Amino acid sequence: MSKLVNPHGGGELKPLLLQGAALTEEKKRAQTLPKVKITSRETGDVIMMGIGGFTPLAGFMTKADWQGVCDGMKMANGLFWPIPITLSTDKATADGIKTGAEVALADSESGEILATMKVTEKYAIDKAHECMQVYKTTDMAHPGVKMVMEQGEINLAGPVKVLSTGTFKQEYGDQFMTPAETRALFQKMGWSKVAAFQTRNPMHRSHEYLAKIAIETMDGVLVHSLLGALKPGDIPAEVRSEAISVLVKNYFAPNTVIQAGYPLDMRYAGPREALLHALFRQNYGCSHLIVGRDHAGVGDYYGPFDAQKIFDEIPKDALETKNMNIDWTFWCKKCGGMASQRTCPHTKDDRILLSGTKVRAMLSEGQDLPVEFSRPEVAKVLQKYYASLTAEQNVKVELKGHSAR
Repeated sequence: MSKLVNPHGGGELKPLLLQGAALTEEKKRAQTLPKVKITSRETGDVIMMGIGGFTPLAGFMTKADWQGVCDGMKMANGLFWPIPITLSTDKATADGIKTGAEVALADSESGEILATMKVTEKYAIDKAHECMQVYKTTDMAHPGVKMVMEQGEINLAGPVKVLSTGTFKQEYGDQFMTPAETRALFQKMGWSKVAAFQTRNPMHRSHEYLAKIAIETMDGVLVHSLLGALKPGDIPAEVRSEAISVLVKNYFAPNTVIQAGYPLDMRYAGPREALLHALFRQNYGCSHLIVGRDHAGVGDYYGPFDAQKIFDEIPKDALETKNMNIDWTFWCKKCGGMASQRTCPHTKDDRILLSGTKVRAMLSEGQDLPVEFSRPEVAKVLQKYYASLTAEQNVKVELKGHSAR
C-alpha cells in the first residue's frame, strides 16, 4: 500500500488523456468539430488535466467556480483551489457555439487539436476583479495580469477529453514525467516523504542549499522545473535542465534527487501560485513544497515571504502537501559558508548577493560568477548559452513561446 500523500480531493489520480481505441476515435471525431484556438497558458492547463496534474478537475471552470476560487479559493463544490483554471475566446466565436455543443481545442501556435470539450456554460467575467483577487494588482506591467486582461471576452466551461500532450515528451524525454510516473518512481525508491523544489531558474548555491536542507529531513527531493512559457529574460528550459543536471551529478549524494518537469506556463501570482504549486505537487506524490523567498513572484508586487504566510491562512485540511518554509539563503564570508537570515548574525556587507540583472550581465560578458554564488560547472553551462546569443539578444533575451510541444 502506498505511503505517499493522496491525490488532491482524496481519491485516485484522474488523468483525462484518452488511450487506445477511445483516443483514435475521438481524434477522428475532433476533426469534424468547430475549432476554438487556445493560448499557451490554456494549452499547459489542458495538458496538466490530461496527465492528472490537475486532479480532480474534469474540465474548465464554470462561473460559480471562477467566483468561488477568486473570492474564497474554493470551487462551487467546496474543493480547495487557489487560481481559476478557465478557457476564454472572443465574443464572435462564443456566439457561434451553442450551450451543450462540442468543440475541438486547438493550440493557437501549432494548430494541433489537444482536446475536445462539451461547452456547458458561456459567461463573461470581471477581469479586473480576478486580477485583484489573484495577483493583488491590475498593473499591466505584471505578466500574469497582462495574460488575464488580454484574454477573450467570454469564458467557456465544460468537461474535456484530452487527446495529446503535444511534443513535451519529444522535447524533454524522460524529464517530462506524469504524476503516475513520479509516484511509481518514489515508491520504487522507497520514498514517502518527498519535498518538491519549484524552479524556473538554474540552481545556484542558494537553491542547492535549500534542496540539501530538505534532504536532511526528507527521503528525497523532486527538482521540478517549469517547461512552459516564461517571461523575456528567463533561461530556457533545456539550458536550465542541463545546468541542474551537472549540479546534481557533481554535488548531491546519489539517489537523493530526481529532476523532472511539468508543462505549465508561469502565472507569476506569488502567494496564490505557491498554493497551486503545492496542490499539483500533491498529485505528483510530494509531501512537502519548499517555499523560499519570493516564491513565484515578479517585481515588487508581493512581500518576500508572502508565499509562506498564505499557507497559514488556508484551512488545515485544504492540502495534504505542506509547506517547508526556508529563509533567505546566501554565502556569508564571515560564517565561511552558506547560511540564512535565521542562522547568520552578520551584515549584508558580509553576504555575497547578486541580482538577476547582475548575473545576466556578467554571463553575457563572459565573466566568471563567484564560486560562492554558483558552482563552476553550472556557470559554464550558462556562459555557453549566453555566448550563443547575439548582442541584441544579450540585451533582452526573447524566449520563444512553446506551442503545443
